[in-house]
Amino acid sequence: MAAPASKAAQAVVSSEARALTEVVTQLRRALRTSIRTDYPWEFLPMAQVELLLAVRDHQSIRIGQLADLLRLAPNTVSGLVQALVEADLAERSPDPSDRRVAVVTLTPAGRAKLAGWEQAHQRRIGDALDELPSTDQAAVRAAIPALARLVEHLAAPSR
Repeated sequence: MAAPASKAAQAVVSSEARALTEVVTQLRRALRTSIRTDYPWEFLPMAQVELLLAVRDHQSIRIGQLADLLRLAPNTVSGLVQALVEADLAERSPDPSDRRVAVVTLTPAGRAKLAGWEQAHQRRIGDALDELPSTDQAAVRAAIPALARLVEHLAAPSR
C-alpha cells in the first residue's frame, strides 16, 4: 500500500489536476467553437456525438450496455437514441438473441456524419498544431501516449 502523500505533494497534484482540467476544457471549447463555421453538424449535443462514437466502436450494442458505457441512465440513453433514430443517424432493432431488448446500430448516414466530424476535428487540430513552434509541436507529440493512458485510466470502471 502506498504511503499517504504529503500536503505539499497533494497541493502539487491538485494544482496539476486543476491546470490540466482547465486546459482540456478550454481545448474542447475552442475546438467546438472554431469548427462550427466549417462544420454545422457540430451543433449536435455532445451527448449524441458520444453515443454515436460508442455505437460505432461496438458495431451493435444494447441500450443498457450503452447506458453503462456512457454512465448515463437507461432512459436518458433511450431518449438520445430516439433523437438519433429520428435524424436517421442510428437504427434501433430487436436483439436477435433476446427480442425484448433493443440494439442500436449506425445507419450509413450516421457513419458518414461521424467520419466527417472526425475529419473536420483532425483538420482543425492539425492546422493549429502546424502554427505552433516546433518545440511545442514536439511537446504535444510527446504528451500523446501519457494522455492516452490517462484516458484509459479515467474510462476504466471505478475500483
